[in-house]
Amino acid sequence: MEIGIIGFQKSGKTTVFNALTGQEAAVSAFAMGKAEPNLAVVLVPDERLEKLAALFEPKKTTHATVRYVDLAGIVRGHDESSEALGEAQLNAISQSDALMAVLRGFENAAGEAPGLRAEAEAILLEMALSDLKKAETRLERLAKARGKAGGDEAKRNATEEGALLRLKEMLEHGRPIREAELSEDEDRVLRGFRFLTQKPLLLVVNAPESALGGGADPTEPIRALGEAPSVRLTWIAGQSEMEIVRLAPEERQDFLAEYRIAEPASAKIIRLSYELLGFISFFTVGPEDCHAWTVRRGTPAQEAAGAIHSDMQRGFIRGEVCRWDELAAAGSFAELKKHGTLRLEGKTYEVQDGDVMHVLFSV
Repeated sequence: MEIGIIGFQKSGKTTVFNALTGQEAAVSAFAMGKAEPNLAVVLVPDERLEKLAALFEPKKTTHATVRYVDLAGIVRGHDESSEALGEAQLNAISQSDALMAVLRGFENAAGEAPGLRAEAEAILLEMALSDLKKAETRLERLAKARGKAGGDEAKRNATEEGALLRLKEMLEHGRPIREAELSEDEDRVLRGFRFLTQKPLLLVVNAPESALGGGADPTEPIRALGEAPSVRLTWIAGQSEMEIVRLAPEERQDFLAEYRIAEPASAKIIRLSYELLGFISFFTVGPEDCHAWTVRRGTPAQEAAGAIHSDMQRGFIRGEVCRWDELAAAGSFAELKKHGTLRLEGKTYEVQDGDVMHVLFSV
């Protein structure tokens, strides 16, 4: 899972990146001309996996991972002849599974209050303009090719052109592509475009330390934006959480307790990202490795087995399946079998979040 982090300059975007990843990326580097994005791979915290590992005491425990890509900030008041989101930025975030837009929720150095709605709408507009330009460019090429192609190519082009015209109209009326209902054929021909407004979006308000003390919800001014399809809204006290994540584990727990933080922002944001993308985790366990695997919700058992190894998918016979908490309570697979709670599931069984699955296969 890869999440691209975007936001205006001075929104504390890289501070949030550091808070989520434990990195020490220079927070002013982009303003000084740094071009390459900041990258980090983070382990997905999962208490279920930890409890299974405590039971089996494996040689290694393998968490699912999420990759964060922190890009240079969007330039305010850019010249209309140029793009606020540069080509390098667009290429980088187009590869991401979801986008995280960081919004300034604190007074800046000049004492200016945050303008969350204006900032959020400006970022949404930048993404829409990028998608609109991409759609118009492709439509021009399809128009030139009309009548020159035949057979399957002509049919494909017609499907693509019809879908792009519909998406273009949506974008012109301020609607993101993620709200479009696409047929299987349309989805297939449009997949390569990687439109920005088609990606799930997590809006993150970067709030001041004072927000940790309770009181008004920092996201309240833009609450409605977080209710749109495939959009989530949350907040983080970026500066404080960046300092917390750099502490030794024992000091970190004291700090979290002092600031009444129930869970680190990284766990909260990863959980919301999973919800956005429709991801779940299932587990394989044993003395060698207790492993969390990430698949999309609704994935059949045979396809999920392919996440472990392609041979398992190809030679899938059946899966021995139980809930993680059933296994933790029983203490072993032998006890599960004794109580009849270890199920045999076939190829079409939809793997559930928290399942433990042992794959039987033959190749």
